[in-house]
Amino acid sequence: MRILLWLLALFALAVGVSLALGYNEGYVLIILPPWRAELSLNLFVVAVIGSFLLGHVLLRMVSHTLRLPRAVREFRERKRQEKGVRALREAVQQLFEGRYGHALKNAALSYAAQEAPALSALVAARAAHFLRDGRREEEWLKRAAEHDAQAHAARLMTEAELHVDARRFDEALAALDALQEGGGRHIAALRLALRVHRGLGRWDDVLKVARQLEKHRALTQDAAVPLKQRAHLENLRGREGDARALVAYWEAVPAEERRVSRLAAAAARALIAAGDGARAQRIIEQQVEAEWDSELAGLYAECRGGDTLGRIARAEKWLEKHPEDARLLLALGRLCREQQLWGKAQSYFEASLAIQSSQDAHVELAALFAQLGRSEESNQAYRSAAALCRQG
Repeated sequence: MRILLWLLALFALAVGVSLALGYNEGYVLIILPPWRAELSLNLFVVAVIGSFLLGHVLLRMVSHTLRLPRAVREFRERKRQEKGVRALREAVQQLFEGRYGHALKNAALSYAAQEAPALSALVAARAAHFLRDGRREEEWLKRAAEHDAQAHAARLMTEAELHVDARRFDEALAALDALQEGGGRHIAALRLALRVHRGLGRWDDVLKVARQLEKHRALTQDAAVPLKQRAHLENLRGREGDARALVAYWEAVPAEERRVSRLAAAAARALIAAGDGARAQRIIEQQVEAEWDSELAGLYAECRGGDTLGRIARAEKWLEKHPEDARLLLALGRLCREQQLWGKAQSYFEASLAIQSSQDAHVELAALFAQLGRSEESNQAYRSAAALCRQG
């Protein structure tokens, strides 16, 4: 429709010009001694317009000719960019599809086309990593570093992730530290840091990062609790034999994290082994009275020294609420035996065995009988313990 309108307009213009020229009888005299030329005004106007148009066309042709090399360069550059973009897009798609060989090839093409070279190099490094080609992985990471201004944080995150996957935790930590120096320690980096610190056995850092992730809701409580427990257990294990260090560490643990019975039991055992039974006793009492735990109650008798009668009285109060707890009965038997309350000790051991037959209770009862000179009963109790051992 637009072309038709243009044609109609041109036709109308031509008709109008023709009519106008038909009424024009003027002429133009051109004198250039010794020549003289006389032209009709209409022919002169047509000649001038034609000359102008011809000159314009010639100038455009010269301009286009001069611009041709640059146009060719721009065309080639545009085609190169299109090829690079297409190669990068295909490389990313193939990387997610698991076609790592093709992804590496297309990422290399994209890099050669200088289309987002840093990103292309990182895609190639990931593909090489999944192909277990360590040499090419390192080469591509180095090439990415050459264009660091484009993707500094992306390069460091990629390096850290690939090093973690290869269990090269020291190198991963170096990359994460460099990222933090640049102010780029975000949630994804914290998750990687958590894996790195676990791999290196840096349990204080595990606690710190786990708490940060939990605070930012990047780690659920169900996931954070076992992580923090593991870190505390490893830290307690690292301080075994040093009662002062164990006490200092335990007091530094936040109150809500100390409430975990498993952790309290580990701390109590470590303190008992380090010779600080009094502190272990307080830990057990606080935890058991806050939340009942049979394992902790069983450890109560192992806290040597102090007021044994007081511990017996406290344990008997616990027994009023938990009369069927075999471990508590065994602990009471041990405490009574320590206090030379032979009859009560025997009663508690036998009550524990009546609820749950255990090797420890049989051995304790055998030792009590031997101490009292009741050899036959002692031997029978030892035989019962041995039978349980064989069954187990």
